[in-house]
Amino acid sequence: MVTELASWVETYGTASVLAVGGAFIGVLFGFFAQRSRFCLRAAVIEFWHGKFGEKLSVWLLAFSSALILVQGLILLGWLDVSSARQLANRGSLSGALVGGLLFGVGMIMTRGCASRLLVLSANGNLRALLSGLVFAVTAQAALAGSLAPLRTEISGWWTVDGGAARDVLARVGAGNVDGLVFGLLWLVVAIIFSVRSGNRLWMWIGGLGTGLAVAAAWWFSYAVSQASFDAVQIQGLTFSGPSAEWLMRVLASPAPAFGFDAGMLPGVFVGSFIGALVGREFKVEGFKDGYSMARYIVGAMAMGFGSMLAGGCAVGAGMTGGAIFALTAWLTLLGMWAGAGLMDRVLAEPVHTAQPATQQAPVVVPVAP
Repeated sequence: MVTELASWVETYGTASVLAVGGAFIGVLFGFFAQRSRFCLRAAVIEFWHGKFGEKLSVWLLAFSSALILVQGLILLGWLDVSSARQLANRGSLSGALVGGLLFGVGMIMTRGCASRLLVLSANGNLRALLSGLVFAVTAQAALAGSLAPLRTEISGWWTVDGGAARDVLARVGAGNVDGLVFGLLWLVVAIIFSVRSGNRLWMWIGGLGTGLAVAAAWWFSYAVSQASFDAVQIQGLTFSGPSAEWLMRVLASPAPAFGFDAGMLPGVFVGSFIGALVGREFKVEGFKDGYSMARYIVGAMAMGFGSMLAGGCAVGAGMTGGAIFALTAWLTLLGMWAGAGLMDRVLAEPVHTAQPATQQAPVVVPVAP
């Protein structure tokens, strides 16, 4: 396969091959995520409500399958993630925790994480479309705009060196075999939950297919890096950086260079649109009132800033980074679960408005006929 990739790279160029591969993997992710209702927010809500059902089982199927496949590829010698930014670069533990908390809060307010918003946008959901645009603008502002100083300040509170210090397996004295076994254990849990909740066939296929797409992104970018004479960054699926990149591609000139992310994001949109057509689920939806619109916007802003602070979204940090056992990714995932659980509790609390002490109930005086 590497030989064929080398031939394609020589003929079409590294950037084009990366973009086409990213688009293909994006279509797979979008289709499987749409058909399985893959959503971290829904999984977190089920977990905190003590209902280990369909949504949680789908997320666990995707997460465990991504972890197993990535660790398996490493053991086979088909993938080397030592140069991936989640492991090689200096990381921020404070950024992971604070960013994860903010992202978790935001995804409850917007009723979906970054990837879910893109999937729902392709299904005709205008609330998700607006939230996705606000997410992209905020992410770009946090990356290189007005919010960048604040992100840099928080990131500097607590940092960790790259290399073994940022690798969970290395820190606990474990190896990739242990990582594979860990993934298999979670797969068993996912299967048990899936059987107990009576998952439909598409839930099984979509959950496993979503995890496959995450692993495929890691393998493909590594394979192209081995087939190309150009420097290629090893990477997986993520939505925060690509969203900001596409925003600048539309607004700025010259536009950012094409690569894996440039193809992946529209690929996910197309894949989800196809899934909606297959399931006859395409439906244009909007906001019901001004309050819900304001909530979605604030939530999208929290997610956009949180994702850049944490170094990734629910897929980019939680699944992609988690599959290679990056310490900051696992802390981000922990923050997301905690922040989402707290925000779900806040929104679920009924609002009681006390009557003024001087206000009395009206007195009804019967009138004689």
